[in-house]
Amino acid sequence: MTRKLINVLILVPIAIVLIVLSVANRNIVTLALNPFDPGDSVLSVSAPFFVFLFLAVMIGMVIGSLATWFKQGKYRKKARVEAREAVRWHTEADRQRERAEAVSDGKSLTSA
Repeated sequence: MTRKLINVLILVPIAIVLIVLSVANRNIVTLALNPFDPGDSVLSVSAPFFVFLFLAVMIGMVIGSLATWFKQGKYRKKARVEAREAVRWHTEADRQRERAEAVSDGKSLTSA
């Protein structure tokens, strides 16, 4: 519940700001990708300004997500290793339980 509340408190204002900026910035702008010749039409893109705003936000989200994913890789690896170890210990416990039951059944048969 807290996580949803935090998401709402962060994402809703960002969405409102992006919507306001997209409505206010509908003019066509040119993004020049050639720093030495900004007038070069081959390496320039013209689009409404809000398109560049949305692209910047999406690229930032992708880069942030990838950084988080790579940073948390060691925790995912540790979880996989511990899950495998837990399965191994559970199978060992089951084997020991079956062995103990077999030994217990064998002793009760000889004492009866």
